[in-house]
Amino acid sequence: MADSPLSASPYEVLGVSHDADEAALRAAYRRALRAAHPDTGGDPAAFHLVQHAWELIGTPAAREAFDRGRGTAAPTREAWAPAAPHPRRDSRPLARTYGHPGGFSRQVYLDRVREWAGRGVTLDDPYDPALVRSAPRDIRHLLADALAEEQTARSLSTLGIAYTVWHDIATDAAGHGLPPKLDHLVLGPTGLFAIQSEDWGGPVALRRGEVVGEGVGAERPVRALAARAKSIARAAKVRPTALLVVVPDEHAAEPLQLGGSVRGAVVALVRASRVGSAVREGLPGSAHLGGTEVMEVRARLQAVIRFA
Repeated sequence: MADSPLSASPYEVLGVSHDADEAALRAAYRRALRAAHPDTGGDPAAFHLVQHAWELIGTPAAREAFDRGRGTAAPTREAWAPAAPHPRRDSRPLARTYGHPGGFSRQVYLDRVREWAGRGVTLDDPYDPALVRSAPRDIRHLLADALAEEQTARSLSTLGIAYTVWHDIATDAAGHGLPPKLDHLVLGPTGLFAIQSEDWGGPVALRRGEVVGEGVGAERPVRALAARAKSIARAAKVRPTALLVVVPDEHAAEPLQLGGSVRGAVVALVRASRVGSAVREGLPGSAHLGGTEVMEVRARLQAVIRFA
């Protein structure tokens, strides 16, 4: 189980509530084990998850430790809370960066989790693992997205001085899906990249130019990303050359999967660890920009970009 707010908890894997008694927990484990066993046509990966879930909550001691956020492989508060600044050890020049990656999603998460907890209830720590795990999926999704955006931002910052990166850009494309902002916009010699960082809590793929997967549901992420990119590009009178959807490595079968194009911008699904090199190398079929063109596009974007 990955260290993500959307990762299934052991209770979810076994199909029981957090307050199930020991007998109900053991019965659920046996049912889940039979259903997932490879010898009876089950999925080996699901079988492993069931076994791991039992390791985490199968005994009273292990269950108590997990519920308090101290169990083996249990997420820690530090993994989900905003990271403190730390000194750089690398002297190489970084990309020019503007905006606050993940800031909008974190603020909406904080507002929503406090609203869910109830009026008048004081949350000592909104990033407490036990609290996060018990929150509804849509609230956990907000925190997962914030973490994904922050991870992408760290990768993009290493592109070098030839690149400019904007984060959390306000758009007028709210009608195509929330939040009404573009996660990242990257400009450099390899093109103008509109990027969405996502964590849907499970595997996804590109099919007919759109991201699909169980966690995606009825969302149309590529369409929404294209609408947000168009909103900014139209105001600046520029054209994006690529639309990237970035997901956790374990959720994409390939490091980089191409999915056609939208209004001339190449569409790709990219693993988080691959996004930096994908931008630095450029995508097959996407237009590169000359030095003078990069400067002109940067000036136009700087004149219109506002942050969420």
